[in-house]
Amino acid sequence: MLPDTDKQAAFVAALNNHYFILQSAASSTITESAARASLYLVSLSISLVAMALVAQAHSVLDTFLAVVLPTLFVLGLFSVVRLVDTGVQNLAYLQSMAMVRRYYAELTPEAGRFFGDGPNNPLAQLSRQARQGAFGALFTIGSMIAMINSVVGGTGAALLVSHLLGGFGRAPALALGSGLAVGLGLFAAFLVYQHRRYRVLVIALTEEKPA
Repeated sequence: MLPDTDKQAAFVAALNNHYFILQSAASSTITESAARASLYLVSLSISLVAMALVAQAHSVLDTFLAVVLPTLFVLGLFSVVRLVDTGVQNLAYLQSMAMVRRYYAELTPEAGRFFGDGPNNPLAQLSRQARQGAFGALFTIGSMIAMINSVVGGTGAALLVSHLLGGFGRAPALALGSGLAVGLGLFAAFLVYQHRRYRVLVIALTEEKPA
């Protein structure tokens, strides 16, 4: 068996390597989130430009919208689900990094100034983001894409209602009201879903007892 000093040195070396791996993993979640959000926004922008061009030919506009809007909406759903997952993963990595820093803070008396969890340590504050609960989760990338996708879903619902009624001029209030209700319902459903996914991590962080 290794002497205690050798074990301690090996543990610190392994901890340094583990911290580097966690940092790389946290960065990968941010990169993936940015890529998925950009893919959705670019697809939406291209579709809007195409709609403006197709609108000049009224005979094919309804068919075009019937194909493009559901496709965009489904793409948005897939993007939102993955964005929430990457957000949860990122916070879990940050919490693990905070545990490593807490160990570093106890190595020497002055180490607490650099690695401690005090209020003046900005790195330590990142690990507490999950404890902000549902209100803090409103400002994630997933929330931004979910809001836009809810507008897409609400717009599709308004167009569908107006088409079934024989035109937007027949009952504009009903069409707009239906679209607004669907959009708000979709965003509310997303908030419930995101809150439940983040709540799993919040409970884990609350119950966690540092060694």
